[in-house]
Amino acid sequence: MVDYHTAGEPFRIVTSVDIPGTSVADRRVTAQSSEAIDAVRRLLVNEPRGHADMYGGFVVPGDDDGADFGVVFWHKDGYSTACGHGTIALATWAVETGLVQAGDVVIDVPSGRVTAHVSSSGVAFRNVPSYVLSRGVQVSTSRGDVLADISYGGAFYASVPASSVGLSVTPSSYADLIAIGREIKWALDAVAVHPTDPRLSGLYGTILYDDLGPAHQRNLAVFADGEADRSPCGSGTSARLALLHDEGRLHTGQVLRHDSIVGTTFLGRVVSETPEGVVTEVHGSAYRTGTATFTVDPRDPLGTGFTLR
Repeated sequence: MVDYHTAGEPFRIVTSVDIPGTSVADRRVTAQSSEAIDAVRRLLVNEPRGHADMYGGFVVPGDDDGADFGVVFWHKDGYSTACGHGTIALATWAVETGLVQAGDVVIDVPSGRVTAHVSSSGVAFRNVPSYVLSRGVQVSTSRGDVLADISYGGAFYASVPASSVGLSVTPSSYADLIAIGREIKWALDAVAVHPTDPRLSGLYGTILYDDLGPAHQRNLAVFADGEADRSPCGSGTSARLALLHDEGRLHTGQVLRHDSIVGTTFLGRVVSETPEGVVTEVHGSAYRTGTATFTVDPRDPLGTGFTLR
C-alpha cells in the first residue's frame, strides 16, 4: 500500500483487493454490498490506521483494453463516483512505479474514463463531461435560506457562496463550514439525479467558495458526511468550471485558479464543449508520503477501528 497527497489531501493506493464486476461502476456497487471488501475500506480509513478525512482507492482492471487500469474510490462513509485529487495521485504513482510510461495515463473510474497527462510540471487530467443540473435551488439551513447551484463533474456538487451563510473559506471558519456544508448536502441529496445512470445519483458534496477576483476562487468541498477536502477538489473544480462557463464568466481555454482552504492550488479550464457538457482539464501535483503494511491483531477489540468526527 502506498500513500500520496495531492495539494494536501491524502490518497491511499491499494492494489491487493479483488472486486468482482464487469466494469468499474459495477465493482463500486459490489464493494458497497460486500462485507469482506468494505471491512478493508474501514480498516484503512478508520482510526487508528486512518482518520475521518482519509481518502483512497482500490486499483482494479479497467473496463476494456483502452484503459491502463481502473479504480474504486473510497472515503470514511463509502464509495465515490469520482475523485480528481485521487486521479492526479494515481497517475503520478503509475508513472513513478513504471506501471505506465511517462505521458498519458488512462484510468476508468465509476463515472467514466479520464485521461491524465503526466509531466515534470505535474498532472493535467481531462474529466468526463461536466454540466449544470439546476440553479438557484432554495434550501433552508440553520443560517437561513440560501440558494445553491448544482452541477456535475463526475459527481454532483451544490455550490454556495460562503458569504451567503456569513462565512469565508478560511481555517478559522473550518468547523462552521463543515457544519453548514453537511446541512446543505443532506438537504439536497435527493435533488441530484443523474439523467441516465442512477448509480451516479445523489449529491456528493457542498462547495462553499469565495470569489477572489476574475478567474480566481477559493473553496472548501464538504463531502460524504462532513468530510472536508484539503485540496481544491478535482471533480469539484470541474463542477465549478461548468457553472462559470455557463454563466459566461469563464471562456473556453481561460484558466481558473482554484485555491483550497490550506492555500494549495489547482488550475482548471474548459477545453471543449460537447452535447453532454463541457470537457474540463484540471492541473495539480501529487507527492508520495509513505508506504505501509497494516495488520489486525485477532485479540484487538477495536477490530477495523473507529471514526471520530
